[in-house]
Amino acid sequence: MVDMIRTRMTAEEFLALPETTAIHELLDGEVYMAPPPMTSHQSVSGNAYFYLRTLIQQGRWFAAPTGVYLDEVNIPEPDILWLAPDHIDKIKPRYIEGAPDLIVEILSKSTAARDKESKFHLYERHGVLEYWMVDPSNEYVEVYLLKDGVFDRTGVHDKSGSFTSSLFGDVVIQVAAFFA
Repeated sequence: MVDMIRTRMTAEEFLALPETTAIHELLDGEVYMAPPPMTSHQSVSGNAYFYLRTLIQQGRWFAAPTGVYLDEVNIPEPDILWLAPDHIDKIKPRYIEGAPDLIVEILSKSTAARDKESKFHLYERHGVLEYWMVDPSNEYVEVYLLKDGVFDRTGVHDKSGSFTSSLFGDVVIQVAAFFA
């Protein structure tokens, strides 16, 4: 089974590619084109995006495919991202320039290893303030908060649980809403 197509290029070459709705990312100078996501991935992604956008109306929410230009060799496309109101100047015509305040990745068989390793360290290195990994198969959300330049896991919350985010004050995030 082919899990993705890979090609090496720079950010300039990557951004010169034709516009597409296919998910493709530039990670450490290598282009990854993933196969179409599973329906469970899309369901959880849609639920999470709608729920979060309804619950937290300040700032700006984006869903894939939206590229995040981090540097000359890294333009990931997170499943969901959020920019605080004072960071909406990062919105450019073709991508978000610089680290979003929050990135949410929905784990899937073909991307989980990358989301947990290379993208985890990439987001950490570039100053993403919070990183949530959502597992559709096991129905949990793993939450990381950037402290002193390093991601610190603040919790793993199953479908029956909830959590608060340092970004949204006392707003309670109900994990079940992601898996409805």
